[in-house]
Amino acid sequence: MEHLGKILPIDGYQVLLQGSLPTDYLASLTHLYQPLLGIEAISLYHLLLQEKEMQDQTDSMLQTHHTLMNYLNLPLDQIYGARIKLEGIGLLKTYKQEMEDKVSYLYKLIPPFRPVAFFEDLMLAELLYRQIGRVKFTSLQAMYGKKQTILSGVDMTATFTDVFQTFQPHGIHQETPTPKEETHGIPLKPIDFTILSQTLKRKMIPVEKALSERNRRIITQLQQLYHLEMYELEQAINWALTDENELDIEQLQAACEDLFRDKAGGVDIKLAMKQLEETPKIEQVTSEMDQSLHRLATISTKELLDDLSVGDHAGEQDLKMVSEIMIKQGIPTQVMNVLVTYVMHQTNNQLARPYLEKIASHWSRLKFKTAKQAMDYILHPPEKKSNKQNNNFQRKGSSEIIPEWFKERKQQAKQPEKQQGEQLSEQEKRAQEEMIALLEKYDSKDN
Repeated sequence: MEHLGKILPIDGYQVLLQGSLPTDYLASLTHLYQPLLGIEAISLYHLLLQEKEMQDQTDSMLQTHHTLMNYLNLPLDQIYGARIKLEGIGLLKTYKQEMEDKVSYLYKLIPPFRPVAFFEDLMLAELLYRQIGRVKFTSLQAMYGKKQTILSGVDMTATFTDVFQTFQPHGIHQETPTPKEETHGIPLKPIDFTILSQTLKRKMIPVEKALSERNRRIITQLQQLYHLEMYELEQAINWALTDENELDIEQLQAACEDLFRDKAGGVDIKLAMKQLEETPKIEQVTSEMDQSLHRLATISTKELLDDLSVGDHAGEQDLKMVSEIMIKQGIPTQVMNVLVTYVMHQTNNQLARPYLEKIASHWSRLKFKTAKQAMDYILHPPEKKSNKQNNNFQRKGSSEIIPEWFKERKQQAKQPEKQQGEQLSEQEKRAQEEMIALLEKYDSKDN
């Protein structure tokens, strides 16, 4: 029921097909895509294809989603779930058009990969392998020959990581061949390669060679397949570089699997619909803070530094310093974004390296993984343990009597501590207000 309200039965739709279908598209949909997406998503794809043909032949008016509900005999929320699965896997693009009194959608069908091209896509092949197992995967792979590829309101298409989550792979296999460059496939969120480029330059590795267009596509797939942070990607790339500074794709994938196995271990990769995440909640924090947290969790560190800079672009030295610290300390990007924002707030918009390194080292030991964890720590720091001196007046076995005046003085000493606690909560409130104001200030630069 979580999809209710996303589309309405009276909303209209039209269908467009990008390019033409390969001759063996049915085999791809049935044997390769259906195990990943399920029967409802594939049925919706087939129905939209037929609707496209009827549209062309009859010049029919705009259809409503009632039509899809009747043909598929499914409620609208299940149709919406099937739709975003098709979007996430790269078989559909959705465009929304809002007019005065109605809403309509343009569904642009993307031809599926031919079977051979499907197996040459690293991400799709890996997901299918985990879904159907070695024996069936090998028989399907052997069944299909070689050859060929195909290509290409407001674009609302969900990306792979918006729709799906994957789990830790188990075991290594050799069947998946090195992928070829493809012109379509799973839509992925782009990676900002600036930090990786900086790291490779420092090691005198030719960036154009190691991070070619083809390699960038593969690295992006692996990053989202195995949920790797930037510092983990950097480690995997280091392990996979040959003496000639070529990127060994098989070694790269093995390195990514090893990194993930170390982190989570034992769980196989398998597609699953992503659960709706709750909006980050921080005590006594306004919705503006929630929005700022979401921004810090989703932008790259380079984008943040660009926003925080006086001009439009971050300085080369600042970017180099931040990337070095982030990779050295193994800090996730979203945590680094909170750290940079905090340090600039504390040091009058200066990125002081010793201060940045000191906090980064501390947060690395605390193993912060999310922007929310880091922000909670800033706004609600743990209380420091007070160094209470040993009371020598009364020890075990001691018969010494504590005078009454000493007890009274000790009781009075507790009163300032109470007031100090109240002041601390006031300080927390001020810290919250200052951080909110700071984040709002930088958010406003984008608007």
